[in-house]
Amino acid sequence: MIHPSLLLRRALQADALVSGAMALLLSLGAAVLSRLLALPQPLLLEAGLFLIGYAACVGFLGSRAVLPKALVLIVIAGNVAWTLASLALLLADAVSPNAFGIGFVVMQALAVGVFAEMQYLGLRHSDAPTPRRPAG
Repeated sequence: MIHPSLLLRRALQADALVSGAMALLLSLGAAVLSRLLALPQPLLLEAGLFLIGYAACVGFLGSRAVLPKALVLIVIAGNVAWTLASLALLLADAVSPNAFGIGFVVMQALAVGVFAEMQYLGLRHSDAPTPRRPAG
């Protein structure tokens, strides 16, 4: 368990806020975005639905006074994986987005990468809780 630094707390909260906004955009606007970005509608919708749960979990973590370090590491690793998977999606020619679609995927990957970096730095500045002394 750790006492999160202010940087870690804010990075988790910002991640939750941005992920929640992206969840709404992708979930509710998948059809429109699919035509605008030339990305598959199921991909956009499924990413949006995933982000609903992710934003709720990360938002909950960002509100806690003490956090399990392992959960923070999972969030950071997940953000790194999302960033790499987003870029791999483009490099593998798994989709054929237009220029707007490429820009959209690259920009969201960069944003998620920045969250991972800020969370990692915030974790490094977090403190372990002070052990309680036994009464007596």
